Amino acid sequence: MKILIVYYSMYGHVLQLAEAVAEGAASVEGAEVLLRRVEEFEAVDRIIDGNEYAAQIREKQKGIPVCTLHDLKEADAVLFGSPTRFGNMAAQMKQLIDSMASLWLKGEMEGKPAGVFTSTASCHGGQETTLLTMMTPLLHLGMVIVGVPYSIPGMIHTEGRGGTPYGASTIAGARGELMPAAEDLEIARAQGRRVAEIAGKLRR
Repeated sequence: MKILIVYYSMYGHVLQLAEAVAEGAASVEGAEVLLRRVEEFEAVDRIIDGNEYAAQIREKQKGIPVCTLHDLKEADAVLFGSPTRFGNMAAQMKQLIDSMASLWLKGEMEGKPAGVFTSTASCHGGQETTLLTMMTPLLHLGMVIVGVPYSIPGMIHTEGRGGTPYGASTIAGARGELMPAAEDLEIARAQGRRVAEIAGKLRR
């Protein structure tokens, strides 16, 4: 049972969530977890060249393969992670999803569980709108959306951190200075585990 985690991360926050999601999925018996990154735009790569911190994060991810349509086709479940860009997914992630037309035409993604997760600079920076709008093309693809129920520890809180019923999330800070809270990472693990468990049930 292949569980694919595909993400885009420029400053490392979504990468940390993706790694936690992968840990959660891997805890499910029979799960083979694949971590894949979304290809960067050449224009953004040139900007990263002049940003020491972003360049370090890019270097850290070089060993993670770029997601392909074959990866998506072969997966039994997929979790997509993207930072927020004005209340929506990053263009890099949108490009990957837009490239899935051949899979859509053949119904290759239908019936597969899917989850989404994100990072924003601020508490009200668009976590929920990003997650909800990321779900829209997945529904067009026929995927089965899996959220995060409030029975998961840490979901009910009033702190300035992440955790939504639509998917795991975290707050990066205006300058990317914040790291995901331990509770945010635990919710991400729970989401990965839940998607893998549901994928296993559907296969059976």
